[in-house]
Amino acid sequence: MTVPFAVATDSTTLPGDLTVPSDAIGVVAFAHGSGSSRRSPRNTAVARSLQDNRLATLLFDLLSEDEGRRDAATGELRFDVGLLADRLVAAVDRLHADATTRTLPIGLFGASTGAAAALIAASRRPELVRAVVSRGGRPDLAGSALDDVEAPTLLIVGGADTQVLRLNQHAAARLRGPHRLEVVPDATHLFPEPGALEQVAELAGSWFAQQLSA
Repeated sequence: MTVPFAVATDSTTLPGDLTVPSDAIGVVAFAHGSGSSRRSPRNTAVARSLQDNRLATLLFDLLSEDEGRRDAATGELRFDVGLLADRLVAAVDRLHADATTRTLPIGLFGASTGAAAALIAASRRPELVRAVVSRGGRPDLAGSALDDVEAPTLLIVGGADTQVLRLNQHAAARLRGPHRLEVVPDATHLFPEPGALEQVAELAGSWFAQQLSA
């Protein structure tokens, strides 16, 4: 069942969609990538796969409507990972407080710049965030927060996405907690190749199931 799930911040309230299977073993909050929204078709597809694997999912907008319009014109907010991380921390706190999800361990799934936000949020809520997955992400943008991430982290990158792969390799070298880098052969940045996004969903589902049920 999917229900509206608003995330309140200091400056705005962000709309979201929370889906909780009846036998959920955890909940995963999504941080979408540059210029996207909670209706990202790629994240929506991964979320459906996670739901089939007994994981609740929260898809929510990281920017308000006004901010989204401003960002569409200038691109200035999509790389403001500090702002995006603040919004994701608010979502983690909201999930921890809500009666529907308070007993569920929390994971974070980040794409593109959302991956950096997820890692920063994990470093700021180590007692709540139990796992992180990055899809084609920019974990390098998390900066010094990489040194403080305790949650087991899975970095998924396309084999043909060579520049992002190098950035992920450098970021992985800084992670002190448990981590793994998975390369999807021949896939490019958005994983549009046949079967590539399905591999991402399978890898993410296995990682979250293992870490959130531990």
